[in-house]
Amino acid sequence: MKHKTFGERVIDFNTKLTYGGQLPTNFSVLNPYVENPETAKVMAAFYHKYYSDSQQRKFIIGINPSRHGAGVTGVPFTDTKRLEQACGIVMNSAHTHEVSSVFMYDMIAQFGGAVEFYQQFYINSPFPLAIIRLSSKRQWLNANYYDDPILFEMVKPFMIESLKKHISLGLDTNVVYVLGRKNAQFLEKINRDQKLFSKMQVLEHPRYIQQYKFHERQEFIDKYLTILSP
Repeated sequence: MKHKTFGERVIDFNTKLTYGGQLPTNFSVLNPYVENPETAKVMAAFYHKYYSDSQQRKFIIGINPSRHGAGVTGVPFTDTKRLEQACGIVMNSAHTHEVSSVFMYDMIAQFGGAVEFYQQFYINSPFPLAIIRLSSKRQWLNANYYDDPILFEMVKPFMIESLKKHISLGLDTNVVYVLGRKNAQFLEKINRDQKLFSKMQVLEHPRYIQQYKFHERQEFIDKYLTILSP
């Protein structure tokens, strides 16, 4: 029997994703693979291109996908612009720009490019589907799993299950890289109970850097490169 590659295992994980748990009022979960058939196609193309082997990767953990990043492309921190420009994969049914994606791909370029980076790292989220919240103006906005304490308690079992599934793909659990300090606070609670990772290395979230520290972004890219380089 042929062993599946890392990429094939990720594709299986993504295409079988479903959240059947409860959510507080005014919260909803978007599954990009159900919302848009092309998402599954471009996501599969990405993982076949960069993960068609069985070597172990280091794990970088985001928060949960945004509607304009992985919530469209199925690839974490990758909007359609970066998917085409940096990865050579065209998505015809959507055109998105996501600020976190800009930072990540500037950093990846300085790391040595997408091939070099994705040979060593796998990025995903403890809650791997997009969460949205209905605002007071009745508009759906991006939400984080930790925005509401009730939301966190409701999605926590799914997050633990997802993290264990991510690890089973073939991840190094000696150190995990967590994006966002608040994200790290919640993941540390989970890790204390579940003992999934030996060490957590926290980095500022790309969105925070782009939004509040834009003029210092090269310093943050340098910090990423220092911490992520072996």
